[in-house]
Amino acid sequence: MNDIQLQFRGYLNTPLLWEEGEIEGIKQFELTEKENLVLNRNVATNVRLGRRIEEFVSEELHQNKNIEVLLENHQIQQKKQTIGEIDCILKQNGQPVHLEIMYKFYLYDESVGDSPIEHWIGTNRTDSFFKKINKLKNKQFPILFNENMLPTLERLQISPKDISQRVLFKAQLFIPFQKKNVQFGPFNEACLQGFYIRLHELKQLKDCKFYKPTKMNNLVAIQTQVEWMNYPNFLEKIIPIIESRGAPLCWIKYPNGVLEKFFVVWWD
Repeated sequence: MNDIQLQFRGYLNTPLLWEEGEIEGIKQFELTEKENLVLNRNVATNVRLGRRIEEFVSEELHQNKNIEVLLENHQIQQKKQTIGEIDCILKQNGQPVHLEIMYKFYLYDESVGDSPIEHWIGTNRTDSFFKKINKLKNKQFPILFNENMLPTLERLQISPKDISQRVLFKAQLFIPFQKKNVQFGPFNEACLQGFYIRLHELKQLKDCKFYKPTKMNNLVAIQTQVEWMNYPNFLEKIIPIIESRGAPLCWIKYPNGVLEKFFVVWWD
């Protein structure tokens, strides 16, 4: 299986960040996965990870017989300026749905915020689930009802009041190295993929083997047949990334053969 198919399979196998109920009034889109789904389209190779995921979602939607995709990546214009974008409008069993697509990597830091959903942040510490869900609620969902979107809805013969708004929000979650008690709150614990660690703590893992996948392959389940590095070679590869305030996602193979994903973070 090539990298693109492995990435597609990794996307499909990533659980929803929450499954039941709603968070801040926002519900997940319920989509029954078709078994043994394969990617049947050519995808651009020179795109950012978020765009690749949008193509994967599109492929999944188009292969679902209960779904009719009406609009994708639609930019809303006001006096020749883009004021917003709609990820997707579709019909599921005839019901119109405005769908926004999210795929995130979140790390648990209980020093941030006061509640479990506030503790989950991005690797750069400026992004967080709490910020993203509020942006969805206050900016991305309301854009559907902007007057500049109405002609498009009329062309699709859809009334705004008939549209349900949903997210397809998947995530990989990571907890601090050697920490056991973590409050997941409403989140799906099946999203837990591994841990994160600071550079000065890495020496505790010096007897392990390591691998750093490409950013696109951050979606992929750990593969065993890769060129594993020893500790000194791994340090040589990641230190420049850390020094530039990057946080690489890596794979680790323990001496007992156990495999795990982890981030090395630049912050203390």
